[in-house]
Amino acid sequence: MFLNAKSINTSLLLNRLIAVVLLLLYGPILLHWWDGWLHKSISLEHEYFSHGMIGLPFAAYLIWIRRKQWARLPNKPHPLGIIFLVLGGIFYISGVSEWVNLSFPIIITGICLWLKGFRGVKLQSFPLILIFFATPNSLPYLIAPLTLPLQSFIAGTAGFILNQLGMEVNVEGINIFVGGKIVEVAPYCAGLKMLFTTLYVSLMLLYWTDTLSSRQKSIWFVSIAVIVSVTANIIRNTILTFFHGTGNSTAFHWLHDGWGGDLYSAFMLLALVPILNWINQYFDSMSISEIDMEANETNYSL
Repeated sequence: MFLNAKSINTSLLLNRLIAVVLLLLYGPILLHWWDGWLHKSISLEHEYFSHGMIGLPFAAYLIWIRRKQWARLPNKPHPLGIIFLVLGGIFYISGVSEWVNLSFPIIITGICLWLKGFRGVKLQSFPLILIFFATPNSLPYLIAPLTLPLQSFIAGTAGFILNQLGMEVNVEGINIFVGGKIVEVAPYCAGLKMLFTTLYVSLMLLYWTDTLSSRQKSIWFVSIAVIVSVTANIIRNTILTFFHGTGNSTAFHWLHDGWGGDLYSAFMLLALVPILNWINQYFDSMSISEIDMEANETNYSL
């Protein structure tokens, strides 16, 4: 019993030591991310990961509430953990900002593997996913050139809506001409940031409501969430074009790069909650109906 208590104390001390080391290594980096996301002073590509302001605290919360489960796991180091730790260390000391950022989820995964093996990674799998998809990288920059069809679709739809409202609007590719002015639906106006955030928040909602285990519900919810995100972005671009064409520059900047855009995105994300509740209720009622039908068929056969 004495040895067991000593082992627990040693494990607790090791966990605290690892937490302190991670805080010293990545505290300044996380503060840089947070400040950049909050004040929009970070690079445009990294701003696409501002959903980390929600996801990273949630990941830390999940890791915290699982600390007792973590402590009960047997200490079975996996050799792959050393590879992850070495790779993360190389990335960190490289000085390349992209690699330094990516070293964060790599090193945390390596720690899980080295301390508890694959069982540790499985226990912390969802927090690790949240951390990875909140880590700034160059993915938005790489896929930006592929958004031309989406840009053209948004421009055409926005032009069509404004024409129906009686405005003289011409659309040429990704350019909207209105009131003698031109509005370009640039790659970063194609709604990628809103889409990234929508998918990230959708994943969190599916997990929080314990719906992630249902493939049918998850597919339906994510599909509807994507439609909502694209539709909301089309409406936003239409409003921006209207403001720009009518010379209302104050309202344009408020919605384009001010807190109005954040408020608009927040309302769109809040709309996902009743959508998920509706999907859960709909499929649950369908399941109950199927069970009743099967019961009736059984009674009839008897």
